[in-house]
Amino acid sequence: MQIAKALIILGIIFIIFGVFVTLFHRIPFLGKLPGDILVHKKNFTFYFPLVTSILVSILLSLILWLWSRR
Repeated sequence: MQIAKALIILGIIFIIFGVFVTLFHRIPFLGKLPGDILVHKKNFTFYFPLVTSILVSILLSLILWLWSRR
């Protein structure tokens, strides 16, 4: 039952984050941090937000860690 509650809360967090990103799609720092990989070629663009992914992972880990300590 604990896993079900955690998945529901995680889903709600993702929904809130998705709505936030949709409404404010011009977040100035999201995806433009130093360390994010961007390669432009003639007919090809590759983008991988490495540092942004790491920061989001750390933030979610911290939130879940704090939540699990209750």
